[in-house]
Amino acid sequence: MLTIEQATYDAIVAHAKRDHPDEACGVVAGPAGTDRAERFVEMVNAAGSPTFYEFDSTDLLELYKEMDERDEEPVVIYHSHTATEAYPSRTDIGLAMEPGAHYVLVSTREHGNNEGPVEFRSYRIVDGEVTEEPVSVVGALPC
Repeated sequence: MLTIEQATYDAIVAHAKRDHPDEACGVVAGPAGTDRAERFVEMVNAAGSPTFYEFDSTDLLELYKEMDERDEEPVVIYHSHTATEAYPSRTDIGLAMEPGAHYVLVSTREHGNNEGPVEFRSYRIVDGEVTEEPVSVVGALPC
């Protein structure tokens, strides 16, 4: 199960809506080995595409250096789908290289960047196997 703070959930949704009609992407880092999604890191979709996302390689390298210095790991890797459901595509599955991460997808297909609900779902993707998991949105992460 993914447990995520309301503020982080809101930040991910806001990023997805703001970047619509292009896909948004980012990471929520947390202390290594804890599964605590604590530090929201909005990334730029270097592909600038409504159907594909790609982390800028320089930005991603800097993020991993920073996480290493802070003894963090990517707890959540998120991106949006702008015209399809919040389910990993074959490309998404092929790019999933962090077996311990929660892969969050947000679909903005219904309302785009306007007011209205989004589809927010989380998955574990290990060795090409996709498993959906429940999402618990909380006021604050438990200590």
